[in-house]
Amino acid sequence: MLELDAVTAGYDQRAPVLRDITLSVAPGESVGLLGPSGCGKSTLARVAALLHRPDGGRVVIDGERAGGWRHRAPRAQRTAFGVVFQQPRLSADPRLRLADLVAEPLRANGRSGEVTDTVRELTERVGLGPELLGRRPHEVSDGQLQRACLARALVLRPRWLVCDEMTAMLDASTTAALVAVVEEYRRESGAGLLAVGHDRVLLERWCDRTVHWSELAA
Repeated sequence: MLELDAVTAGYDQRAPVLRDITLSVAPGESVGLLGPSGCGKSTLARVAALLHRPDGGRVVIDGERAGGWRHRAPRAQRTAFGVVFQQPRLSADPRLRLADLVAEPLRANGRSGEVTDTVRELTERVGLGPELLGRRPHEVSDGQLQRACLARALVLRPRWLVCDEMTAMLDASTTAALVAVVEEYRRESGAGLLAVGHDRVLLERWCDRTVHWSELAA
């Protein structure tokens, strides 16, 4: 279970973005978090994925309280999450070729021996042809780069996926393709999913249940 219990967080303790927010995601469950731009959804997603330290409350992953944040989180907890952000050009190192972008988490965790086979499998899964893998982010489209970012999020086979407006910048066909990849992975792995967005139709079709921000902030 992924649990956010009475979380308060923000970027200025005098004006928190989140106040006493509680949300849970069960293993294998997909939860859509729906709300308008600027309400705090992305901050909550970052707290859930151990990327932003809350000012109050707690995050519990598989029965254990979060032991740190960002690079200081215990490796077992940090690598339990795969995260895809809204703007791939802000989350991808512009110096890396796409193959290296996907492989980066493996190398960072001492698993370089798995790179060739794993990168090939995942890039095929997300629909990236081999002719694109040698290109850098500025040489591919937003949709192609987001495919690479999704492959990178899956490369360590996480138990939890956090997709923060993953499809907001994509056309309908690319959106459908990436959602299908996430769902296939979730079915085969039993991973839980927190999908953040403002597209009610998409989230209600995609997720097992949808929670509106107003329900959390009430």
